[in-house]
Amino acid sequence: MGESGDGPGPLEPLADLKARLRSLRARRRLSMITLSRRAGLGRTTVSQALNGTGVPTDATVAALAAALGGDPEELLRLRDRAVPPVAPAEAAAVGSSGAREQFEAWYRKYVAHRYGQLSVIGLDLSRPERNCWPLDAAYLSLEFATPTHGLPPGAYGVDRVDGAAVSVERAEQALAGRLRTLVRGLAGSGKTTLLQWLAVAAARRELPCELAHLKDCLPFVLPLRTLVRRGALPAPHEYLAATGCPREDAQPPGWADQVLLDGRGLLLVDGLDEVPQAQRARTRQWLHELLAAYPRAAYVVTTRPSAVPEGWLADGGFAELTVRPMGSRDVAVFLTRWHDAAAADAASTQERDHLAALGESLKDTVRSQRELSRLTTTPLLCALVCALHRDRRGHLPHGRMELYDAALSMLLHQRDRERDIDAPEGLGLTEHQSVQLLQRLAYWLIRNGQDELDQDTAVDLIAGALPAMPHVARQADAEGVLTHLLARSGLLRQPSADTVDFVHRTFQDYLGAKAAVEARDIPLLVRNAHDDRWEDVLRMAVAHARPAERAGLLRRLIARGDRVAKHRVRLHLLATACLEYATELDPVVREEVRGRTADLLPPRSDAEARTLAEVGPVILDLLPGPEGLEDDEARAVVRTASFVGGDAALTVMKRFRASAMDSVQNVLQSSWHSFDTADYALEVLSHSPSFSMLNVQSAEQLRLLRTLPAAQGLYVRGDFTSHEIAEAVSPEKLRLLHIWSNSALRDVRFLELLPSLDYVSLSGCDNLTDFSLLACADITRFSLTGERAQSVEALRYLPNVGFLGLDVDLEPGALRTLPVHEGLESLMLGWRACAGLGTLDGIGRWADLSLLNVCGAVDGLPLVASLPRLKRIMLQLDASVAMFAESPPSPQVRSLMLNCGDGFEDLARVRRALPGLKDLEIHCWKEHHPVDLTPLHGMPDLTVTIHDAHEVIGEEHFPPGAVTRYPRPRTNPRSTSRTASGRSSHGS
Repeated sequence: MGESGDGPGPLEPLADLKARLRSLRARRRLSMITLSRRAGLGRTTVSQALNGTGVPTDATVAALAAALGGDPEELLRLRDRAVPPVAPAEAAAVGSSGAREQFEAWYRKYVAHRYGQLSVIGLDLSRPERNCWPLDAAYLSLEFATPTHGLPPGAYGVDRVDGAAVSVERAEQALAGRLRTLVRGLAGSGKTTLLQWLAVAAARRELPCELAHLKDCLPFVLPLRTLVRRGALPAPHEYLAATGCPREDAQPPGWADQVLLDGRGLLLVDGLDEVPQAQRARTRQWLHELLAAYPRAAYVVTTRPSAVPEGWLADGGFAELTVRPMGSRDVAVFLTRWHDAAAADAASTQERDHLAALGESLKDTVRSQRELSRLTTTPLLCALVCALHRDRRGHLPHGRMELYDAALSMLLHQRDRERDIDAPEGLGLTEHQSVQLLQRLAYWLIRNGQDELDQDTAVDLIAGALPAMPHVARQADAEGVLTHLLARSGLLRQPSADTVDFVHRTFQDYLGAKAAVEARDIPLLVRNAHDDRWEDVLRMAVAHARPAERAGLLRRLIARGDRVAKHRVRLHLLATACLEYATELDPVVREEVRGRTADLLPPRSDAEARTLAEVGPVILDLLPGPEGLEDDEARAVVRTASFVGGDAALTVMKRFRASAMDSVQNVLQSSWHSFDTADYALEVLSHSPSFSMLNVQSAEQLRLLRTLPAAQGLYVRGDFTSHEIAEAVSPEKLRLLHIWSNSALRDVRFLELLPSLDYVSLSGCDNLTDFSLLACADITRFSLTGERAQSVEALRYLPNVGFLGLDVDLEPGALRTLPVHEGLESLMLGWRACAGLGTLDGIGRWADLSLLNVCGAVDGLPLVASLPRLKRIMLQLDASVAMFAESPPSPQVRSLMLNCGDGFEDLARVRRALPGLKDLEIHCWKEHHPVDLTPLHGMPDLTVTIHDAHEVIGEEHFPPGAVTRYPRPRTNPRSTSRTASGRSSHGS
C-alpha cells in the first residue's frame, strides 16, 4: 500500500523525496534525535520517512518540511507522485476484495488515531485535558531482559538479574523475529504503551527494520480487563465490537478471520494480571485455541510478573521478556520527549518555550534529588511527575511527601478504580489498608538492614496485622493478602520464588519512616542516622512526624552530632537537609540546626570541599549558589560537587556553567571524568563561555570535542595518535596542548596541523623519538617530563622558546650544556631534574631569566643573585626556605611562592635573601602547620597570601589587608567548630 508498483515510475519520486529530506537534514547538520524533536515525530517515523521503503504520510512530510526549512508544497507534490496508482484491473474489481482493502485502509487510520495518544490513568490534575499527549513524540523504547542459554554473564549484552543470566536489549531487538511473546512488567513499566506503539506503528506501516516480519500486519488491541466483563472471550469477528469500535458492523464478512489465517494479524493481548484469578485458566485455553486456529498470526501478551508462573505459555511457543527499570539516561530522554509531546499541542511559541524550560528544570530536579531519581524508574511514574510538575507551573507538590502520596494513591487505588478492575485476586483493599500492611513490611526491612525478606516472614508480618483488620481477614488469609499486594499494589515484587522486596526503595523508605513515627521509634532513627541507608528514612520521618516529635527528632540528631566526633559533620549536615521536610517547626529548633553548619557552608577550599563530599550525596541538597558567593566559595562549591560526581551532582555543575569566574570554569573543565561523558558535554561544557584548559581522558571525550566551543587549551591523557588529536580540535584556536601518558605517540606530527600552538607540554610519552617537526612550529613555551634523558635533544629544535619546563633525568652540570638559547626568560626544574642536577651551577648563562621554579632540593640557589632580571622565585615540593641560607641579597626579586612540604619555620632567611620582596605566597600541606610571619615585620609594601595554614602568627605586625588567608576565616564560627575542639567523644 505504500510501496512501488511494477515499473520504475513510482519509485523515482519516492527516491527523490527521501533524497531531498536527507539532503536538508545534512545541510542543517541535525541529528535524528534533534530532527524528531523539532518535527514532533517519533524517531522510527523519521527514520522510515528518510530511509524506509514506504511512502510517508502527508502529515509526516509536512512536519519534516517545517522542521528542515524545506518547501512543503514541493515535498508534498513529490509525496503524492510517489503513491502508486491503482491499476485499472484492480479498480474494476468492485467486489469483496475492494471492500476489504477499503475497510482495511480505514481500519489502519482508526487504530493509528485511537491508540496514538498516551495518558496517565489515576492522576488527579486541575486540567484533565493535559492528561494526554501524542505517542509519536513521547514513546521511549525500553530495555528488556531475556533469559540466555549458553552465554555467561559478562559477555557482550549479557547481564545478571536476580541471579540469572539475561540478555539485555531494546524493545525492537528483543522482539525481532518473534511471533509469540509474553511480556512481563511491573505496574506502570510501559507494557500497555509498548502495545500501543506496536499497534500504531503496524497500522502506519512504520515499524523499524528489526520488526520487518510484522510489516504487513493488521493490529488488534485486546485489553483483557474489558473483554472478561463481556462473559465469553471474543472470537475474531467480535474483536471490534468487544473493544468498542464504532464501525464493527461495517467489517466485511470473515475479514478478521482471513487476516489471521493469512498471517497478517498481530494480536496485542493486554493484562493477564487484570483477569480474575478464577478465569485465568479459561483465558489460557482461549489463547491456545487461537494458536491452533491461527498459527501464522503474531501474538504479544502482557502481564505483571506475579500474575502467572514462569513458563505459563511456554507450551504455546511463547518467549518471555521482562521490562527492566529505566536508567538515568532513559529517564532524561523520557522527560524531554514528554515535554516535546506536550508542546506539540501548545497554542503559542511562548507556551512551547515554557514547556521546554519546564522539561530542563524537571530533569535537574530529578537528577539532584535521589528519592525522585529512585521513584522515576517506570514510564508511569515519570509521566506522573511530568504531569504534576506542569500542572503546578514548575513546582512539584509542596514537599516531596505530597508527590509520594499522589503516587501511592494512583498505584494502590486510582488506576484500578478508573479502569474498572474489581478485585481480580478475589480481594479488595482500601488504600489505607494497603498502606498499613505495606509499611509493616517496609519497616521490617529497614530495621533489619535487609533488601528483601523471605515469603514466610512476609506472611507472618501480615498475619500479625490481620486481627486488627477484620474486614480484610474475612476476605483472605495472610498468604492471600500477600498474593494480592504482589499482584496489584505495584510496589512489591518477587525477585525469586520465595522472596519479596520493594520495587522502589523510595516507597520502602517512605512507608518505613511512617511506621517508625507511628511506633514512636525516634531514638532508633537517631541511633542509625550515621548510616547512609537510613538517610532518606530520617528525612521522611521528619515529614511524617507531628511538630513536637519533629523538633525532638532534630534536637536528638544534632545532640548526637555534638557528642560523636567521627559522625559530627554528617549528622549536622543531615539535620540541615531534613529542614526541607519540616513543614512546621519551632523557629528556635530551626536556628539550632542551621547554627551547626554555619561554619561548613559554603565551603571555601578544596580541603573543605573534600570533607563535605565525604558525607555523600546528601551534601548536594545543601550547596548554595551561584548567586551571592565569593570566588573562593563558588569554586569550592563546584569542587564539592565534582568530588561527589554522578547525575545528582551534575545539576550543581549546571548552575555554574555560565559563571564568569575563571576559577569556577577551571574546575568545570577539569571535572569531565566524574560524570557521564555525553551528558556533561551537552549540559555543562557546551554552555561554557570559553575553554582555557579542557581535560580529555577518553576516546568519547575526544570525539565530543568537535561538538563543543573551540578550546584554547587542551590536556589530553591517553594513547591517541597525532592525527586523532589534531582532527578533534579547532586548529585556529588551540594555543596550549598538554599530552600526558601517551605510548602511541612516535612523533610530533600534530604540529603540522595545529599552526596556532605556542605552548606544548609532553609528559610520559616514552615512545616519542622524533622531535624534528618542533623546528617548523613557533613554540615559545615548552615542557618535557619523563625518564628518558635523551629527550632533551628536543630542545635543539626550539630557537624561540621563552618558557622551559624540564622534569627529566639530567646529569650534574647539565645546565651548562643544555641546547637552549641564551634568551630564555622562565625556567621550571622538576623534582627529577633537580635530583639529577644536584646544583644550579650554570644558571647564570640565562641572564634574561625573570622566573625560576625549583621543585627539588638543590645547591646553588645563591647563584640567582647574579640574575639581574629575576623577578619571581617559586620553591615547590622538596625545595625549602633553607636553600636561602647562604644566599647574598637579591633585591631584584619581588615575588616568592613557597609550596613546599617543609621550611616555613624561619622566614628570616627570606627577609635577608630577598630584601625587595613585595609579594609572598605560602601554601601549607601539612595539617595544623603554623606560619610565623614575625620575621617579616617591617618589610615595606609586602603583601602575603597564605593557603591552608592552621595558624598564622604575627599577622598583627602588618597593616589591614596586607595578609590574606585562604580559606578565608569564618567571621562567626559556630557550634560545629566549638564542639569539635571542646569534645572529642567517639561513642555512639
